Amino acid sequence: MSSVHIPAGPIELDGELVLPPSATGVVLFAHGSGSSRFSPRNTFVAEVLQQHGIGTLLFDLLTRAEDQDYATRFDIDLLTRRLLAATAWLQANPQTQTLHVGYFGASTGAAAALQAAAAMGNKIAAVVSRGGRPDLAGETALSQVTAPTLLIVGSADYGVIELNQQAHALLRCEKKLTLIPDATHLFEEPGTLGQAARSAANWFAQHL
Repeated sequence: MSSVHIPAGPIELDGELVLPPSATGVVLFAHGSGSSRFSPRNTFVAEVLQQHGIGTLLFDLLTRAEDQDYATRFDIDLLTRRLLAATAWLQANPQTQTLHVGYFGASTGAAAALQAAAAMGNKIAAVVSRGGRPDLAGETALSQVTAPTLLIVGSADYGVIELNQQAHALLRCEKKLTLIPDATHLFEEPGTLGQAARSAANWFAQHL
């Protein structure tokens, strides 16, 4: 694991880059509001991806000061710009510039991942949303995504399931909506996060 510093306009974002031997792809994690690169859920998913030979970049989309501002956490355009800055950094980094790139988004981070994927076109190989709010990406961005997209939702995450179904209907790319039995929004029920992580790993392994 290497600690990295990603320039994003006037600020730097801190991140952790892990590249397993012979990795063919790397996944950028766009976490949700009030979360960070140390989120135990995202760290768990990242470890599962690494076991499948997939590189991971966990980084903070917001500085500590920005994250204190509730409105900033839901500023999807800002989160998207930060994700695009991290993508540009990966594409310029000699270690990672030949790797296929995927996005993993949770909560509001899923909307940023889909907006960024819409902007990047075929440069993004796959997107996975876990317990996400893909609807917040907006109808225009959703219809422009070309990367194969997997939406993972807990079957007991009422309200969010319907929002994912609406977003799924607007996607025109290869797409799949997977419900994890008995899981609520944070996948805290025993075994549910593992199921979500394996679904994500299989999707990325197939498309990266």
